[in-house]
Amino acid sequence: METVVAEVTSARPLGTLLLLRLWKEPLVSLVPDRWFCARVTVTGPLGDGDDEGGDDDGDGDDGDDGDTPRATFPCYRWLESGCLELREGTARTPRGAAWEPRLLQQRQEERREREEAFQWAPYSPGWPWRLRALSPALCPWPPPPPPPPPSSSSSSSPSPGGAPPPQLPPSLAFPLGHRASMAARAAAAQVRVRLRGLRCGGSWRSFEDIREALGGPGTPISEYVVQHWQDDAFFGEQYLNGVNPVLLRRCSRLPPNFPVTPPMVAPSLGPATCLQREMEGGRLFLADYALLEGLPTGRPGGDPQFLAAPLCLLWLSPRRQLLPIAIQLSQRPGPEAPIFLPGDGPWGWALAKLWVRGAHFTLHEVVTHLLQSHFLGETFATATHRLPACHPVHQLLLPHCRYTFHINILARETLLNPGGIIDQATAVGREGTLELVARGTAALTYTELCVPDDLEHRGVTDIPNYYYRDDALEIWGAIESLVEGIVALYYPEDSDVAEDHELQDWVGEIFTYAVLGNEKTGFPSKLCSRPELVKFVTMIIFCCSARHAAVNSGQYDYAAWMPNTPGTLRRPPPRRKEEATAELLLETLPSPDATGALLALLSVVSYEGGEPRPLGSRTQEPFSGAAPRRLLGAFRRRLAAISHRIQQRNEGLALPYPYLDPACVQESVSI
Repeated sequence: METVVAEVTSARPLGTLLLLRLWKEPLVSLVPDRWFCARVTVTGPLGDGDDEGGDDDGDGDDGDDGDTPRATFPCYRWLESGCLELREGTARTPRGAAWEPRLLQQRQEERREREEAFQWAPYSPGWPWRLRALSPALCPWPPPPPPPPPSSSSSSSPSPGGAPPPQLPPSLAFPLGHRASMAARAAAAQVRVRLRGLRCGGSWRSFEDIREALGGPGTPISEYVVQHWQDDAFFGEQYLNGVNPVLLRRCSRLPPNFPVTPPMVAPSLGPATCLQREMEGGRLFLADYALLEGLPTGRPGGDPQFLAAPLCLLWLSPRRQLLPIAIQLSQRPGPEAPIFLPGDGPWGWALAKLWVRGAHFTLHEVVTHLLQSHFLGETFATATHRLPACHPVHQLLLPHCRYTFHINILARETLLNPGGIIDQATAVGREGTLELVARGTAALTYTELCVPDDLEHRGVTDIPNYYYRDDALEIWGAIESLVEGIVALYYPEDSDVAEDHELQDWVGEIFTYAVLGNEKTGFPSKLCSRPELVKFVTMIIFCCSARHAAVNSGQYDYAAWMPNTPGTLRRPPPRRKEEATAELLLETLPSPDATGALLALLSVVSYEGGEPRPLGSRTQEPFSGAAPRRLLGAFRRRLAAISHRIQQRNEGLALPYPYLDPACVQESVSI
């Protein structure tokens, strides 16, 4: 898309600028004629020497960029034909807009238009609601087989009144080049899968077959995984710095359904200590997959698949390694749910860890990744787009909504559709995914999305070598500092927050449509003070940028070697330790078909598909005024310092943790 700067000169003063109208004549042509307008900037004498970005209402910044008066009218919309009305870009709260009746009327009209354009729609019972829109993009993945007739329990809800949903506006869709790039990468991934023989059906005959099919050039981290996937220390490290680093919690007391006894773990702990002492010392940790208990499973290729809901106990050793020391593959203890231990022989222990990694994949992809990043991100984006464009929260959050609608629509069209990739490559399939997202939504808490609170709640503030924690806290602090500064510009007092009816409607919609009005989640349904607003907005920005990067960007690194991250398992969990053999482990692994389908997907979605937009870049910057830009400049400098520290640290690590380097963190959920 070519960038054009057009200049228009007026021979006379324009007076006090309230609104600006752009008119585009319709062009009779077979070729689509659309213009994307980023902004209109008016410089020179404005009215009686006033800057239209000035602080007329006392709730913002003066908007000056220098000695020349300037007024900026953000647009960031496509012009098809007809008239588009813009207002000056200085952010204003509803109280700040009341000084001019015409502006107040325009604000109210714009809000009604936005609420009509950005309508809420359900997808599946128990899920966060989504934007009611269809994607304009072609699917980048091969079409699945014809789906069976949808059941009433799992089909997407119809549009209100039976009317078809509107198409996603072009300004919110991937540009053509972006779509072409994604399609080309998806096609290349399919070719690689076929060349490796991962679409030929059948089963794995040996581990040599797996090495031959999955070997070859990879990323430095994926090569490390190939070498260390069976090591207990690497198994434990993935809870801290892998793709789901938010599950582990300190174990101060064993749950009653996990009857680990001191003699069981004594060989792992050594003679100098015991189970109770290590628990009291805060050196035992638990990974609990109870949310997976009893989920329905799919049938990729027509074969039944299996999923466990394990409990895994880990110990922080004197060598500062996090080691698994006991694994139970069921939430229900008993003779057919043995507790596997490191001394149970190489295949029994390897099989137990394999089942934990399979459960870890499912919980990570469906709950931590899809639900807590993509689907919550869409509710945040929908509510934000329903605010007037001049609202400070809209302007602050707009860059963090970029392309979220489009990538989520693609996910529903290609991953979640009957016969789609989730049905082809995962244990739970579509039906299990629908139920698991609903369970995850019901179990969600505000605490787990707020980094400092989450780390404290899980008891992991002092565990060593937890690079996700260190980097996440720094980025959270940088975002929080920016948000505090912006909030202070537009909300001088707590009462200004409480009395902003647009803001209260916004947070109320998120409470209603993200967590379905569930007060047990701890999500606020209203905001009564500046600190509450700062925390809530910081959470949204972090979840839509850094948290998504942490749970998305390493997917291919850790799953390219399938035995480390199996998407599904083909034999039921062993009920007796004596069943564990090398043959059983091989037969349990996902088929080549399922492996190929998953790796083709992850090789595309683990990396940004279009033009990178790192956190802090804010290339579509709606804020005008010197004060907001000073805050953004400080934010960028702080992110640059964080990036430098992370890169220096990673240079000395055998297994680096690059996923929260701000230079690599995208500012929105766009892939």
